[in-house]
Amino acid sequence: MAESGECLGTVPEHERILQEIESTDTACVGPTLRSVYDDQPNAHKKFLEKLDACIRNHDKEIEKMCNFHHQGFVDAITELLKVRTDAEKLKVQVTDTNQRFQDAGKEMIMQTENIIRCRIQQRNITTVVEKLQLCLPVLEMYSKLREQMSAKRYYSALKTMEQLEKVYFPRVSQYRFCQLMIENLPKLRENIKEISMSDLKDFLESIRKHSDKIGETAMKQAQQQKTFSVALQKQNNVKFGKNMYINHDRVQEEKKEIVLKHAFDEEDENEEEVLNVQDLVDFSPVYRCLHIYSVLGDEESFENYYRKQRKKQARLVLQPQSSMHETVDGYRRYFTQIVGFFVVEDHILHVTQGLVTRAYTDELWNMALSKIIAVLRAHSSYCIDPDLVLELKNLIVIFADTLQGYGFPVNRLFDLLFEIRDQYNEILLKKWAGVFRDIFEEDNYSPIPVGSEEEYKIVISKFPFQDPDLEKCFPKKFPMSQSVPHIYIQVKEFIYASLKFSESLHRSSTEIDDMLRKSTNLLLTRTLSSCLLNLIKKPHIGLTELVQIIINTTHLEQACKYLEDFITNITNISQETVHTTRLYGLSTFKDARHAAEGEIYTKLNQKIDEFVQLADYDWTLSEPDGRASGYLMDLINFLRSIFQVFTHLPGKVAQTACMSACQHLSTSLMQMLLDSELKQISMGAVQQFNLDVIQCELFANSEPVPGFQGDTLQLAFIDLRQLLDLFMVWDWSTYLADYGQPASKYLRVNPSTALTLLEKMKDTSKKNNIFAQFRKNDRDKQKLIETVVKQLRSLVNGMSQHA
Repeated sequence: MAESGECLGTVPEHERILQEIESTDTACVGPTLRSVYDDQPNAHKKFLEKLDACIRNHDKEIEKMCNFHHQGFVDAITELLKVRTDAEKLKVQVTDTNQRFQDAGKEMIMQTENIIRCRIQQRNITTVVEKLQLCLPVLEMYSKLREQMSAKRYYSALKTMEQLEKVYFPRVSQYRFCQLMIENLPKLRENIKEISMSDLKDFLESIRKHSDKIGETAMKQAQQQKTFSVALQKQNNVKFGKNMYINHDRVQEEKKEIVLKHAFDEEDENEEEVLNVQDLVDFSPVYRCLHIYSVLGDEESFENYYRKQRKKQARLVLQPQSSMHETVDGYRRYFTQIVGFFVVEDHILHVTQGLVTRAYTDELWNMALSKIIAVLRAHSSYCIDPDLVLELKNLIVIFADTLQGYGFPVNRLFDLLFEIRDQYNEILLKKWAGVFRDIFEEDNYSPIPVGSEEEYKIVISKFPFQDPDLEKCFPKKFPMSQSVPHIYIQVKEFIYASLKFSESLHRSSTEIDDMLRKSTNLLLTRTLSSCLLNLIKKPHIGLTELVQIIINTTHLEQACKYLEDFITNITNISQETVHTTRLYGLSTFKDARHAAEGEIYTKLNQKIDEFVQLADYDWTLSEPDGRASGYLMDLINFLRSIFQVFTHLPGKVAQTACMSACQHLSTSLMQMLLDSELKQISMGAVQQFNLDVIQCELFANSEPVPGFQGDTLQLAFIDLRQLLDLFMVWDWSTYLADYGQPASKYLRVNPSTALTLLEKMKDTSKKNNIFAQFRKNDRDKQKLIETVVKQLRSLVNGMSQHA
């Protein structure tokens, strides 16, 4: 202690540092140790010495503490070793004792279990004897039930079942065999039901076999009734057959008797009598089966079964054959089976009490009607023969009238007929498209010649044409070609064909009139218009044929009013009616004329191009030939002959064709001068080209088509004329000075056009005048050309920048 106090007195700072090291966290040791090195130079050595002394003191204290506790630790270990031996002995004794107890208890447990088992068996035997005495009557009754079932005494069996359920089963209901019997009784009842239903199945099979015959009979009666009713209405003005099938409060037999009475009053006595439904099918199995199910108290199950089976048969009946659309017999068989099915259902509805209801038959009919419409819509789409479609329509009408007589709604069938009518019209349109194509192919596109009054009357009888001049003297020519009366006749034939489908649809005359006019409009606007447009586009149709086509369409357009009168005479509906549809012949034939006119302009320009391609100019010619080029004279002669043919066309069409031809010729000649492949043009070639343009202007002045005012046609060549005059006169000073002025002499000359042509002439001048640099006049001319070229380029550049 004295030494420690001496150290603290000598180096108190080091003591403080050691205390901080011992008392603080290791994270703070760094700054503490750093302070040792911040003191005097040799302070750290002294600190280390002090640290060693401190460590030695702590080691001595630890040693003293261990020496003090060592003996107690040794004694504790010794005691534990002694206890371990005793614990092992105790464990062995406990294990032996437990094993002896287990061995001693096994025999006692076995004897106890045997005693318990014997007592349980005694109690069970007593219980079984008591319960068997209770169950024997039940078993005897059940055995009796099985004997009755084997002997097919179904009524006695049902009584025994009832006695078992009410008297015997409640006594033994807690036993499993009773539950099995109880569960088996419904099966026995089901067996009785199945056995009793065998007659019903035979009945359903009979219906399936005879449904087509039943339907055929009903449809025949309906058709005869309709015919007979119409006859009575005409003779006695009595409304009869319309209400024949309305009163469904009477049984089916009464209906058939009424139908037979009125349908065969005027038939021969030897004619075979038409059978009714009961003559074809025996309905007694239905009555017997219904009675059995009523006794069983399961009438609802029988009704459900019957309806389910009939629905299955309905689905089979409604399933058509894949080849049904090929012949009318396929459709007839399909309809007769469906009619037979619903005639039977109508009979069951009226002769039984609740087996089928009106709601059920309506639901079944709605389902069938949707399927029928889908089938007819699908199969009729394969029909391409209009006669087959007509026969199908007649079958649908008879089918609808028959079922309507039995109270089934058939409005959707007539709606379907409208769809089939549209399809029928499409088939007719395709057929008449072929007819029109054949007429156009056979036409010679020449006016119809008539050499006598008889021939004139023959043409007039086919086509309504009025011209007093034709009636005066013969021979004459009609303006239209042979195709016009043929087309007019075929349009009337189309109207007749369309009218056939509209009959018997229960529609008013106004609706039929509207149908005919709409279908005729489709024929005109779509079929005939398409055939005309295709005809116009055919390559073998020339200018003469196109002119005749325009004349033909004009007369067909004028004949549309006679077609409207024709429809009016058929339907007795005045054209003055507010909702009457008009024929669209005006727009149809106008469009065809416009197409023909456009084709005339196109073909005429193509012909001009063919002549222009024959041009063979010598662009290096020094002097002109003094006469126009041969290709151009041939072209002008061709145009004169063509425009003479155009005299039959309306004036505006001929004038437009003439103006279009002159403009196209002028454009073609201009393009020939400015062709990029043409590199050089001599002044002699320009003069020769000018002679050709003069001929074009003379042609324009000759008024090839009358009706042009003043020099309108000559303006087609004004661009060429001003350009050639500029080069012929070489009046560049005037052109450049007046450029852009409204009164300029060369107003139509474009600077870029003039520059292109001048550069071609400049190159020619350089090549042909090799010694031009030695002649003053040639040098001046060359300089003038270069100066003009520079000025034209500046104009062109200014125009491009402005743009």
